[in-house]
Amino acid sequence: MLMKRSRVLIDGAWTDARSRRTILIRNPATLAPLGSVPDCGSEDVNDAVEAASRAQRDWWKTPGVEKGKLLREVGARVRRKEHELSRLIALETGKPLCEAVDCIDWVAACFEYYAEVGRSSWGLSLPPVARHQVNFTIKEPYGVVAAIAPFNFPLLLMCWKVAPALAAGNTLVCKPPHQNPLSSLLMAKCYDILPPGTVNVVTGGPATGKALVGHPKVDLIAFTGSTETGRAIASQAGRDLKKVNLELGGIDPFIVFPDADLEVAVRGVAWARLLNAGQVCTSSKRVILVEPIAEEFTRRLLAFVKTLRVGDPMQHDTDIGSLITAEAALKVERQVAKAVSQGARLLLGGKRMKLKGLKGHFFEPTILTDVRHGSCATKEEIFGPVLALTVAKDSDEAIRMADDSAYGLGACIYTKDLETSMRAMENIKAGTFWINDPLTDNDAGPFGGMRHSGIGRELGIEGLDAFREPKHVHLDYVMEAKAYWYPYKNR
Repeated sequence: MLMKRSRVLIDGAWTDARSRRTILIRNPATLAPLGSVPDCGSEDVNDAVEAASRAQRDWWKTPGVEKGKLLREVGARVRRKEHELSRLIALETGKPLCEAVDCIDWVAACFEYYAEVGRSSWGLSLPPVARHQVNFTIKEPYGVVAAIAPFNFPLLLMCWKVAPALAAGNTLVCKPPHQNPLSSLLMAKCYDILPPGTVNVVTGGPATGKALVGHPKVDLIAFTGSTETGRAIASQAGRDLKKVNLELGGIDPFIVFPDADLEVAVRGVAWARLLNAGQVCTSSKRVILVEPIAEEFTRRLLAFVKTLRVGDPMQHDTDIGSLITAEAALKVERQVAKAVSQGARLLLGGKRMKLKGLKGHFFEPTILTDVRHGSCATKEEIFGPVLALTVAKDSDEAIRMADDSAYGLGACIYTKDLETSMRAMENIKAGTFWINDPLTDNDAGPFGGMRHSGIGRELGIEGLDAFREPKHVHLDYVMEAKAYWYPYKNR
């Protein structure tokens, strides 16, 4: 079937890409074609970056109150498109429709948040070092930002870059994920109230991203994705002396302490790991159970996970949708087999699924027990619906296990004890530490990773600062010669 190719957004206009290469987008749950987009080449990238560069100074000088008004309107337009956007997200990502609806609310809220923060934050007044002097800082935009988002939350993780970058006075060239860019192109229609060139959107695969990262007029690269790709971007940026903001992978721990309410903990752990079919960078990939409750927790978890329905993301009773590609499902299957070969016991699931009437990339909700700390299931990021359970003999060992990782994106715990909470928080390296409420985001709180999980932060005032750099201004309002100038013989 011949499908009309989408256009890209460059300099405020929907434009046919120069590249004739095309990427076909399919529904990962049904494999039905949804549309096609250009696989943009260097010429398209150059057009978009040049447009952003031309627009940047005027956008930078636009008063904060005007920027705020426009960002609020973008958020309002996203809300008005909620039904259309959420449906398309569910179709092209494979996540349940209810999760897609939640995403749209988070996207709009992010634009609304930075509409306000951007108006109230510009710099600081500093105590001077001498009389009749004034010192202050102002924070200026970097210039042109390359924003690259992953397939699992294509709109949310893009808006975490777009909203603060705009509030800071930057312009952007956005590259949505090549697996599911259609909802990003639809959301880009909400940008038509912004000045031309302020936000540009090009589509394509890794080569498009590489051309964008390497463009000489790109000043900052904001990327969410794998640690491997993040390393490559950081290496290129280092050679070019470009700034980066990288949110990368994670193998996050979730400790269930002995005093936890198991009825709550079972459901919380299951959701924190199986959300979006386990394709979440902050999902709890290492579940650490303190020994006294391990057996009972495992029994209850098995019974609960068996009740979850895997199926068509568009059906209201579906709990878990599909993985993004056949390759992704095969990789998860191989990782499960590797974990079993290293001593883990397969309690449930472990393989790809075939569902009646659906041809997509489904994977059984999987539970691995007897997972040894230090084995592959605790060292490799498994991007699928796999619960890996490790037992610690006591709370101290659980905390040590949780912190023993090359990564540090997030960490969750369940406990009613304040001392245990604070001790765990102080001893586990993680950019976000959730206590009794896993994976909840707050636009006002910074999000990002420690160690190999990334560089920089998104959200909060820190997320705004990621897209601006400080300038120190030193003013002496009396023009006079200084006693410490040349010649030194006069001193």
